[in-house]
Amino acid sequence: MADLFAPDAAPLAERLRPRRLADVVGQPALTGPDGALTRMVAAGSLSSLILWGPPGTGKTSIARLLADAVGMRFVAISAVFAGVADLKKLFADARTTAQRTLLFVDEIHRFNRAQQDGFLGPMEDGTITLVGATTENPSFALNAAILSRARVLIVKRLDEAALGELLARAEALAGHALPVTDDARAALIAGADGDGRFLLGQAETLLALGEVPAMDPGALAAFLHRRMPVYDKSGDGHYGLISALHKSLRGSDPDAALYWLARMLVAGEEPLYILRRLVRFASEDVGLADSNALRVCLDAKDAFDFLGSPEGELAIVHACLYLATAPKSNAAYVAEKAAKKLAGATGSLSPPAHILNAPTRLMQQLGHGQGYAYDHDAPDGFSGQNYWPDGLAAATLYTPSPRGFEARIAERLAEWNRRRAALRRDG
Repeated sequence: MADLFAPDAAPLAERLRPRRLADVVGQPALTGPDGALTRMVAAGSLSSLILWGPPGTGKTSIARLLADAVGMRFVAISAVFAGVADLKKLFADARTTAQRTLLFVDEIHRFNRAQQDGFLGPMEDGTITLVGATTENPSFALNAAILSRARVLIVKRLDEAALGELLARAEALAGHALPVTDDARAALIAGADGDGRFLLGQAETLLALGEVPAMDPGALAAFLHRRMPVYDKSGDGHYGLISALHKSLRGSDPDAALYWLARMLVAGEEPLYILRRLVRFASEDVGLADSNALRVCLDAKDAFDFLGSPEGELAIVHACLYLATAPKSNAAYVAEKAAKKLAGATGSLSPPAHILNAPTRLMQQLGHGQGYAYDHDAPDGFSGQNYWPDGLAAATLYTPSPRGFEARIAERLAEWNRRRAALRRDG
């Protein structure tokens, strides 16, 4: 026991790193028997990858195991600390070694666009197989050139079962159970919010105590200096309660929404988790029907950060009531899905030449910017020009609801569509 938790011992999360892809928890779509990575390894062909997912979900472990599975040399860097000089040295080393190199780049989104371009040549000539890890949306954080050469795989937030398996492995390594009750164990898992590394850090602290009396949720929270989510005896949990809150808000029932909010706060749910869901709701279910809803939720988050609990919880109530009583529209949510589907199908089309900038003479000779109508100079600030790629007909992706401010938006769009139709007829 003393050796296991000695000050110079490796962290528990490091000692529990999986030895095989099949041992990775919580990612069956990637590492399960029919997972994408399992099939890739079985075929003996590993392409460059971008692993996109939240912290503590196994991205680094997956990259290490991939290198082992296909017999490649594993080299890891972090974009937080590495620069261009480091990359040049890594590429030079990779060219002089007989063994192929898998280069794992943690936080790859932190490299700027020029630095990201530096990977393209070594990826294309086979000097490296790139495996990048990011917590940011690759569509916005990474160059299109990298995305065209690498497959994006989503690493999911660890669910309750996966986190429970991590705790079981930690207990097996320690040789004794965590000193917690069943309710406290559930609270410990919920408090990790899908982050396996964080959970194992908490478990390491508890296991180092040895075999002591089991703590209930209150004692656990006091020991860890964290407010732990506690689940009541009826079995209602984290996801059931947030679902009830969300649907009560969507159904414009402020009293029911307040009840479920109170249930979560009384049970010890993290207020910032609730606020994150309220911010999401403001865009998904209220949207442009009342754009102030998003501002109210963000202000509530700032107020809670400033006041803390319990005083700041009134700001959460304020935001909850605003959302419940606001006009509802999911038009922005529907438009986002439609736009992404269309973009995925037509992502190689260039903007029409007349709306491209022309800062150089060559661009001007190519016709960039020619014929562009500056809308502010047009009557009523509306030119009616086409902004869609050549060969792609204009599509209606956003259809405002007849509720709240969107009713006025609908009138405005109808007038603009009438004018565009008239310009096409006259043109």
